[in-house]
Amino acid sequence: MPRWAPVASLTGLTLLVVVACQTVPITGRSQLQLLSESEEMRMGLQAYQEILRKSRISHDPALNDLVTRVGRRIAEATGRRDLPWEFKVIEDSRQINAFALPGGKVAVYTGILPVTRDDTGLAAVLGHEVSHVIAHHGGERVSQQLLVQAGLTATMAALSRGDPQTVRSVSSLLGAGAAVGLILPWSRQQESEADHLGLIFMAKAGYDPRAARDFWMRMAEAARGKGRPPEFLSTHPADVTRIQQIEQWLPEALQYYQASPHRS
Repeated sequence: MPRWAPVASLTGLTLLVVVACQTVPITGRSQLQLLSESEEMRMGLQAYQEILRKSRISHDPALNDLVTRVGRRIAEATGRRDLPWEFKVIEDSRQINAFALPGGKVAVYTGILPVTRDDTGLAAVLGHEVSHVIAHHGGERVSQQLLVQAGLTATMAALSRGDPQTVRSVSSLLGAGAAVGLILPWSRQQESEADHLGLIFMAKAGYDPRAARDFWMRMAEAARGKGRPPEFLSTHPADVTRIQQIEQWLPEALQYYQASPHRS
């Protein structure tokens, strides 16, 4: 490989990053998107179908009605009526969780329902998950991983004339550094952004956003004593960070709530 090849690769990568920048709704954050929305949706649907095949889908009409009703109300508040929104309930009392995949595919595990308690608590969860879809976090995460991989490949190519053992050691260190210094902070940023957008969307849908703070306080209590990693090694913000951020965003969300025609 010519000596200038890694430099040329990095230059091309930089130009690609500049061209592929998009803006997240409401927050205005610039993000990297190397995938088209159709590609992101295709990957999301494939992953969603794979998860559902391996899961036990709930057929409880009351639970399905609850999740679909609240989910569609929040999805409507986003303005993305064109997306093929779908809301499922998965039977698993041990999973205190929910997830969303590109294209509007959302699932809630039954284990989280005792923590949500009611429609408004569930709206806090679904507002967060729907926001991942609206902000295209799935495509952004794939794009970030491609960017990191390309950077590591270019760096290793530049070192390839050195001692093989040194190259392996450097590769290991760079991989760990990229995870802690880039990938995990990016993930925490997305989670915080989904919290922020989720407050806005649940408020627009007529759900009191103050319920989100109460829900995350209950989640923190449910996780007490489970030995979570420190924040800098986690994909999610620490509970105390999350609650503090939500309290900072509440005044903005309450304005949307007060103006919502759906407020009950």
